[in-house]
Amino acid sequence: MSLPKEPRQKMINIMYLVLTCLLALNVSSEILNAFKTIEQSLSNANVIIQKKNTDILKSLQKKLEDPKTAEKAAIWAPRAQKAQVLSDAIYNYVETLKHDLKVEAGLKIKNGEEVFNDHDLSSTTRFFLKGQVPSKGQDLYNRLAQFKKDLGAIDPSIEKEILPTLPLDLSIPKTSSIAGKNDWGYAYFNMTPPIAALTILTKFQNDIRNSESQVVEYCHKEIGEVELVYDQFNAFAASNSQYLMAGEELVITAGVGAFSSAAKPTITIDGVVLPIGPDGSASYKTTAGNPGENTKRVRISFLKPNGETAVVEKDVKYTVGTPSGLVVSTDKTRVFYKGLPNPLSITGGGGAESINVSVEGAGASISKSGAGQYVVNCTQLGSVMVNVKDGKTAQKISIPVKRVPDPIAIVGGSAGGNMAANVFRVQKGVIADLRDFVFDGIKFNVLSYFVICTGKGFDEPEFEEVTGAAFSGGASALIKRCQSGTSVTIGEIKVSEPGGGTRKLDQTITFILQ
Repeated sequence: MSLPKEPRQKMINIMYLVLTCLLALNVSSEILNAFKTIEQSLSNANVIIQKKNTDILKSLQKKLEDPKTAEKAAIWAPRAQKAQVLSDAIYNYVETLKHDLKVEAGLKIKNGEEVFNDHDLSSTTRFFLKGQVPSKGQDLYNRLAQFKKDLGAIDPSIEKEILPTLPLDLSIPKTSSIAGKNDWGYAYFNMTPPIAALTILTKFQNDIRNSESQVVEYCHKEIGEVELVYDQFNAFAASNSQYLMAGEELVITAGVGAFSSAAKPTITIDGVVLPIGPDGSASYKTTAGNPGENTKRVRISFLKPNGETAVVEKDVKYTVGTPSGLVVSTDKTRVFYKGLPNPLSITGGGGAESINVSVEGAGASISKSGAGQYVVNCTQLGSVMVNVKDGKTAQKISIPVKRVPDPIAIVGGSAGGNMAANVFRVQKGVIADLRDFVFDGIKFNVLSYFVICTGKGFDEPEFEEVTGAAFSGGASALIKRCQSGTSVTIGEIKVSEPGGGTRKLDQTITFILQ
């Protein structure tokens, strides 16, 4: 096509071509947000994998100290530690690349958060492919390749059994560009938005940690099974309320956090020894009696992992009130919850028939449900002023209105961590579980979420959006491909709130499949 000779039309045509090129280079905010979600999910997975590796190395240390396993452990524990050292070195190198790339893209700190030009296509190209020989892209490839080689050199059996199955794949990804067909760094980083490049780097960190995990697990299996060591204990004691009326029930729950049956806790309240439940806690119930401030003395003793006995003593304090005149009680809590039928009890010396009550604020309405019993519904957050009169006395009580706490997203009863691959593949979907809430029967419904798969079976991170709670469509296909060594992250979880409205959960759950 030839350009017209008329100058004005020629200028318009050139501007149109420039605009077309700019549009082609622009990356949509939806794609950038998807990369941000994947990058965060991979980071979460890395933390979980590293925790697992640390637990295995602790178990190896215990086996070094055990005369029954010390001989074999003396051979394999140093090999596992060597894998950890190699993994930490290359992981930290990639972390440095991530920081330097952000600087190249104009990194600034605003309000305590990192801000950079996450869609600047040229900054990634400059950083990885230009300015030095070998380029940073080629240097990254060389170091990753050397990492795999060094892992194999730890032991001939590792080279034979583990190296062929490592998730760290260094083959050149497919590209439509002729220039990138034989250049690993070019294929990954040429004209790539910084947020996408960061995601690629975090994916390599994920591969590094998974590779370390396979090696240390192999070393441990040459000795015996993993022995998880609980080295942190926390004694706790709490009551169901700090203020009760005479005749109301006081419940005290006490126990040891990070419970293990080896801790053998003994719990007493005011000298009375309590039976221990299967979760390591004990429950004590009594009826509030003497008006005023009261104290229950809780004593918890337990064994530490080193065999020592620890003793923790706590005072649980509560106050017993005495009713006089008008008494207003939020039966279940000291707050109202938006979207729920909040019970309210009101009693007065003049009898229930003489009581007049009204509410103001937070879109609140009140209805009578029985003698002295009311239900308050709130449509907004804030506070409600409860106005009560009984013909003789008047009271005004301000009660805060809060939203129902976030539920916990779970799959197969678990909110993340290790899970057998065959168990995960048969799960039906994501459930929003509201645990330990004072109201019974309150449910959140899952509306949508992302499923992101990385690691074994996935050369590159793959993700699908799911509508509804059940795994469906492309997400089901991804899950069927999951196997031991796959990391599955579920994020961007949206749920429907009780009483109407939607909410995005801050929670992201990651499963490391075994």
